[in-house]
Amino acid sequence: MISIIITAYKEEKTIGKAIKSITNQKIIEDYEVLCVCPDKETRDVIERYERTNHKIKHVEDSGKGKPTALNIAINNAKGDILILTDGDVFVSDNSINKIIKPFQNKEVGIVSGRPISLNPKENKWGYFSHLLTDLGAHQTRLNQTKKNKMIVCSGYLYAFRKDIIEKIPIDALAEDAVISHMIFERGYKTAYAPNAKVFVKYPDNFKDWIIQKKRSAGGYNQLKFYIRKRERMRSFPKEALSVLRIFSYPKSIKEFFWTIGLIFLRLYLWSLIYKDINLKKKDLKEVWLRVESTK
Repeated sequence: MISIIITAYKEEKTIGKAIKSITNQKIIEDYEVLCVCPDKETRDVIERYERTNHKIKHVEDSGKGKPTALNIAINNAKGDILILTDGDVFVSDNSINKIIKPFQNKEVGIVSGRPISLNPKENKWGYFSHLLTDLGAHQTRLNQTKKNKMIVCSGYLYAFRKDIIEKIPIDALAEDAVISHMIFERGYKTAYAPNAKVFVKYPDNFKDWIIQKKRSAGGYNQLKFYIRKRERMRSFPKEALSVLRIFSYPKSIKEFFWTIGLIFLRLYLWSLIYKDINLKKKDLKEVWLRVESTK
Protein backbone atom coordinates (compact mmCIF):
# COMPACT_ATOMS: atom_id res chain seq x y z
CA MET A 1 0.00 0.00 0.00
CA ILE A 2 1.08 3.61 -0.61
CA SER A 3 0.11 6.74 1.31
CA ILE A 4 -0.13 10.01 -0.60
CA ILE A 5 0.25 12.98 1.74
CA ILE A 6 -0.92 16.47 0.75
CA THR A 7 0.06 19.29 3.09
CA ALA A 8 -1.88 22.54 2.81
CA TYR A 9 -2.53 25.83 4.54
CA LYS A 10 -5.20 28.31 3.40
CA GLU A 11 -5.33 26.61 0.00
CA GLU A 12 -9.06 26.09 -0.34
CA LYS A 13 -8.92 27.39 -3.93
CA THR A 14 -6.34 24.83 -5.10
CA ILE A 15 -6.64 21.77 -2.85
CA GLY A 16 -9.51 20.31 -4.91
CA LYS A 17 -7.44 20.29 -8.08
CA ALA A 18 -4.52 18.76 -6.17
CA ILE A 19 -6.74 15.93 -4.90
CA LYS A 20 -8.44 15.27 -8.26
CA SER A 21 -5.11 15.14 -10.10
CA ILE A 22 -4.31 12.13 -7.92
CA THR A 23 -7.64 10.34 -7.62
CA ASN A 24 -8.33 10.60 -11.38
CA GLN A 25 -5.31 8.39 -12.06
CA LYS A 26 -5.34 4.61 -12.50
CA ILE A 27 -2.96 3.81 -9.67
CA ILE A 28 -1.72 0.23 -9.73
CA GLU A 29 -1.25 -0.04 -5.95
CA ASP A 30 -3.81 0.23 -3.21
CA TYR A 31 -3.56 3.74 -1.82
CA GLU A 32 -4.87 6.37 0.55
CA VAL A 33 -4.77 10.16 0.30
CA LEU A 34 -4.08 11.96 3.58
CA CYS A 35 -4.78 15.70 3.44
CA VAL A 36 -3.21 17.62 6.31
CA CYS A 37 -4.25 21.20 7.05
CA PRO A 38 -4.94 23.41 10.09
CA ASP A 39 -7.45 25.91 8.66
CA LYS A 40 -11.22 25.50 8.42
CA GLU A 41 -11.58 26.78 4.85
CA THR A 42 -9.23 24.16 3.38
CA ARG A 43 -10.60 21.45 5.69
CA ASP A 44 -14.15 22.09 4.47
CA VAL A 45 -13.09 21.45 0.86
CA ILE A 46 -11.19 18.30 1.83
CA GLU A 47 -14.19 16.96 3.74
CA ARG A 48 -16.43 17.37 0.69
CA TYR A 49 -14.11 15.05 -1.23
CA GLU A 50 -13.80 12.76 1.79
CA ARG A 51 -17.57 12.19 1.81
CA THR A 52 -17.56 10.88 -1.78
CA ASN A 53 -14.28 8.94 -1.82
CA HIS A 54 -13.28 6.59 1.01
CA LYS A 55 -9.61 6.79 0.00
CA ILE A 56 -9.44 10.46 1.01
CA LYS A 57 -8.98 11.38 4.66
CA HIS A 58 -8.52 14.70 6.41
CA VAL A 59 -5.84 14.66 9.10
CA GLU A 60 -5.97 17.37 11.74
CA ASP A 61 -2.90 19.60 11.73
CA SER A 62 -1.81 21.43 14.88
CA GLY A 63 -0.65 24.44 12.86
CA LYS A 64 2.96 24.30 14.07
CA GLY A 65 4.60 24.21 10.63
CA LYS A 66 5.06 21.85 7.72
CA PRO A 67 7.54 19.41 9.35
CA THR A 68 5.16 18.91 12.27
CA ALA A 69 2.26 18.41 9.85
CA LEU A 70 4.28 15.81 7.95
CA ASN A 71 5.17 13.97 11.18
CA ILE A 72 1.46 13.81 12.05
CA ALA A 73 0.66 12.45 8.59
CA ILE A 74 3.48 9.90 8.70
CA ASN A 75 2.21 8.61 12.04
CA ASN A 76 -1.26 8.18 10.51
CA ALA A 77 -0.07 6.66 7.22
CA LYS A 78 -0.73 2.98 6.50
CA GLY A 79 1.46 2.72 3.41
CA ASP A 80 4.97 1.35 3.07
CA ILE A 81 5.77 4.04 0.51
CA LEU A 82 4.95 7.68 1.30
CA ILE A 83 4.38 10.19 -1.52
CA LEU A 84 4.52 13.84 -0.47
CA THR A 85 3.09 16.80 -2.34
CA ASP A 86 1.41 20.16 -1.64
CA GLY A 87 -2.07 21.61 -1.78
CA ASP A 88 -1.16 24.43 -4.16
CA VAL A 89 0.23 22.22 -6.96
CA PHE A 90 -1.16 19.39 -9.08
CA VAL A 91 0.46 16.30 -10.58
CA SER A 92 0.48 14.83 -14.09
CA ASP A 93 -1.43 11.78 -15.31
CA ASN A 94 0.19 8.51 -14.22
CA SER A 95 2.68 10.40 -12.02
CA ILE A 96 2.00 8.15 -9.03
CA ASN A 97 2.81 4.96 -10.94
CA LYS A 98 5.92 6.65 -12.35
CA ILE A 99 7.27 7.78 -9.00
CA ILE A 100 6.82 4.41 -7.26
CA LYS A 101 8.43 2.38 -10.08
CA PRO A 102 12.06 2.99 -8.99
CA PHE A 103 11.27 1.34 -5.64
CA GLN A 104 11.37 -2.01 -7.44
CA ASN A 105 15.08 -1.62 -6.77
CA LYS A 106 15.41 -2.41 -3.05
CA GLU A 107 18.45 -0.13 -2.81
CA VAL A 108 16.39 2.96 -3.66
CA GLY A 109 15.13 4.81 -0.60
CA ILE A 110 13.77 8.05 -2.05
CA VAL A 111 12.57 9.27 -5.46
CA SER A 112 12.03 12.78 -6.79
CA GLY A 113 9.40 13.94 -9.24
CA ARG A 114 9.94 16.74 -11.75
CA PRO A 115 8.54 20.26 -11.14
CA ILE A 116 7.18 22.04 -14.23
CA SER A 117 6.63 25.79 -14.11
CA LEU A 118 3.13 27.07 -14.88
CA ASN A 119 4.37 30.65 -15.20
CA PRO A 120 4.45 32.31 -18.64
CA LYS A 121 7.95 32.32 -20.05
CA GLU A 122 7.29 35.65 -21.79
CA ASN A 123 8.04 37.72 -18.67
CA LYS A 124 11.17 37.93 -16.52
CA TRP A 125 9.93 36.08 -13.44
CA GLY A 126 8.37 33.31 -15.51
CA TYR A 127 11.58 32.94 -17.50
CA PHE A 128 13.56 32.64 -14.26
CA SER A 129 11.25 29.85 -13.07
CA HIS A 130 11.68 27.88 -16.30
CA LEU A 131 15.45 28.29 -16.34
CA LEU A 132 15.83 27.20 -12.72
CA THR A 133 13.47 24.21 -13.06
CA ASP A 134 14.51 23.01 -16.54
CA LEU A 135 18.25 23.59 -16.32
CA GLY A 136 18.98 24.06 -12.65
CA ALA A 137 16.82 21.27 -11.19
CA HIS A 138 15.86 18.86 -13.99
CA GLN A 139 19.17 18.73 -15.84
CA THR A 140 21.16 18.59 -12.61
CA ARG A 141 19.11 15.64 -11.36
CA LEU A 142 19.53 13.83 -14.68
CA ASN A 143 23.29 14.38 -14.61
CA GLN A 144 23.62 13.31 -10.99
CA THR A 145 21.63 10.10 -11.43
CA LYS A 146 23.60 9.16 -14.56
CA LYS A 147 26.73 9.34 -12.42
CA ASN A 148 25.05 7.35 -9.61
CA LYS A 149 25.36 10.36 -7.34
CA MET A 150 22.93 11.66 -4.77
CA ILE A 151 20.17 14.09 -5.70
CA VAL A 152 18.07 16.32 -3.47
CA CYS A 153 14.41 15.56 -4.11
CA SER A 154 11.83 18.20 -4.89
CA GLY A 155 9.45 19.02 -2.05
CA TYR A 156 6.66 19.54 -4.57
CA LEU A 157 6.58 15.80 -5.32
CA TYR A 158 8.74 13.05 -3.84
CA ALA A 159 8.39 9.61 -2.30
CA PHE A 160 10.33 7.54 0.23
CA ARG A 161 10.17 4.29 2.19
CA LYS A 162 8.31 4.89 5.44
CA ASP A 163 10.48 2.64 7.58
CA ILE A 164 13.64 4.72 6.95
CA ILE A 165 12.47 7.98 8.54
CA GLU A 166 10.94 7.98 12.00
CA LYS A 167 10.67 11.73 12.45
CA ILE A 168 11.41 14.90 10.48
CA PRO A 169 13.21 17.66 12.43
CA ILE A 170 10.44 20.07 13.36
CA ASP A 171 12.50 23.20 12.61
CA ALA A 172 13.56 22.10 9.11
CA LEU A 173 12.97 24.80 6.49
CA ALA A 174 14.06 22.64 3.57
CA GLU A 175 12.61 19.35 4.81
CA ASP A 176 12.97 17.81 1.33
CA ALA A 177 16.74 18.39 1.46
CA VAL A 178 16.99 17.12 5.04
CA ILE A 179 15.03 13.93 4.26
CA SER A 180 17.02 13.31 1.05
CA HIS A 181 20.31 13.56 2.91
CA MET A 182 19.13 11.51 5.89
CA ILE A 183 18.04 8.65 3.62
CA PHE A 184 21.23 8.81 1.54
CA GLU A 185 23.35 8.83 4.71
CA ARG A 186 21.64 5.61 5.81
CA GLY A 187 22.96 3.80 2.75
CA TYR A 188 20.05 4.09 0.33
CA LYS A 189 20.15 5.40 -3.22
CA THR A 190 18.27 8.45 -4.42
CA ALA A 191 16.42 8.24 -7.75
CA TYR A 192 14.74 10.55 -10.24
CA ALA A 193 11.42 9.97 -12.04
CA PRO A 194 11.33 12.77 -14.68
CA ASN A 195 7.96 11.61 -16.04
CA ALA A 196 6.34 12.05 -12.63
CA LYS A 197 5.57 15.71 -13.19
CA VAL A 198 4.19 18.25 -10.78
CA PHE A 199 2.90 21.60 -12.01
CA VAL A 200 3.91 24.59 -9.91
CA LYS A 201 3.13 28.31 -9.89
CA TYR A 202 6.28 30.22 -8.97
CA PRO A 203 6.65 33.79 -7.61
CA ASP A 204 5.89 36.59 -10.07
CA ASN A 205 7.46 39.53 -8.23
CA PHE A 206 10.75 40.48 -6.55
CA LYS A 207 9.52 40.35 -2.94
CA ASP A 208 7.99 36.88 -3.19
CA TRP A 209 10.92 35.56 -5.23
CA ILE A 210 13.38 36.60 -2.51
CA ILE A 211 11.19 35.16 0.27
CA GLN A 212 10.87 31.77 -1.44
CA LYS A 213 14.46 31.44 -2.62
CA LYS A 214 15.94 32.59 0.68
CA ARG A 215 13.81 30.03 2.48
CA SER A 216 14.79 27.13 0.20
CA ALA A 217 18.45 27.98 -0.38
CA GLY A 218 18.97 29.22 3.16
CA GLY A 219 17.39 26.07 4.54
CA TYR A 220 20.39 24.16 3.23
CA ASN A 221 22.45 25.80 5.97
CA GLN A 222 20.56 23.64 8.47
CA LEU A 223 22.00 20.44 7.03
CA LYS A 224 25.11 20.75 9.18
CA PHE A 225 22.91 20.18 12.24
CA TYR A 226 21.38 16.94 10.95
CA ILE A 227 23.77 15.40 8.43
CA ARG A 228 27.36 14.22 8.88
CA LYS A 229 28.18 13.73 5.20
CA ARG A 230 26.72 16.49 3.05
CA GLU A 231 26.92 15.89 -0.70
CA ARG A 232 25.16 19.14 -1.51
CA MET A 233 23.40 19.98 -4.78
CA ARG A 234 22.97 23.62 -3.86
CA SER A 235 25.55 26.10 -2.56
CA PHE A 236 27.08 29.41 -3.61
CA PRO A 237 30.35 27.81 -4.89
CA LYS A 238 28.40 25.28 -6.97
CA GLU A 239 26.24 28.00 -8.46
CA ALA A 240 29.33 30.06 -9.28
CA LEU A 241 30.86 27.13 -11.17
CA SER A 242 27.69 26.67 -13.26
CA VAL A 243 27.40 30.27 -14.48
CA LEU A 244 28.62 29.51 -18.00
CA ARG A 245 26.19 26.59 -18.31
CA ILE A 246 23.11 28.77 -17.88
CA PHE A 247 23.95 30.75 -21.01
CA SER A 248 22.98 27.71 -23.07
CA TYR A 249 19.35 28.32 -22.06
CA PRO A 250 18.33 31.74 -23.49
CA LYS A 251 16.86 31.71 -27.01
CA SER A 252 16.69 35.47 -27.63
CA ILE A 253 18.51 38.70 -26.80
CA LYS A 254 15.83 39.51 -24.21
CA GLU A 255 16.30 36.16 -22.49
CA PHE A 256 20.09 36.62 -22.62
CA PHE A 257 19.82 39.87 -20.65
CA TRP A 258 17.32 38.31 -18.25
CA THR A 259 19.88 35.55 -17.63
CA ILE A 260 22.52 38.15 -16.73
CA GLY A 261 19.99 39.75 -14.39
CA LEU A 262 19.35 36.38 -12.73
CA ILE A 263 23.06 36.01 -11.95
CA PHE A 264 23.04 39.31 -10.06
CA LEU A 265 19.81 38.35 -8.31
CA ARG A 266 21.34 35.09 -7.12
CA LEU A 267 24.42 36.97 -5.88
CA TYR A 268 22.12 39.28 -3.93
CA LEU A 269 20.19 36.26 -2.60
CA TRP A 270 23.31 34.52 -1.30
CA SER A 271 24.50 37.76 0.31
CA LEU A 272 21.18 37.95 2.19
CA ILE A 273 21.50 34.34 3.32
CA TYR A 274 25.06 34.94 4.50
CA LYS A 275 24.08 38.11 6.37
CA ASP A 276 20.92 36.73 7.98
CA ILE A 277 22.20 33.30 8.95
CA ASN A 278 25.98 33.33 9.12
CA LEU A 279 26.58 36.85 10.44
CA LYS A 280 23.48 37.72 12.45
CA LYS A 281 22.78 34.11 13.48
CA LYS A 282 19.18 34.84 12.60
CA ASP A 283 16.65 32.24 13.67
CA LEU A 284 15.82 30.26 10.54
CA LYS A 285 12.16 30.17 11.56
CA GLU A 286 12.02 33.89 10.74
CA VAL A 287 12.75 33.05 7.11
CA TRP A 288 9.50 31.07 6.69
CA LEU A 289 6.98 33.51 5.22
CA ARG A 290 3.95 32.76 3.04
CA VAL A 291 4.48 33.46 -0.66
CA GLU A 292 1.10 34.79 -1.83
CA SER A 293 1.81 35.02 -5.59
CA THR A 294 2.32 31.24 -5.83
CA LYS A 295 -1.23 30.48 -4.66
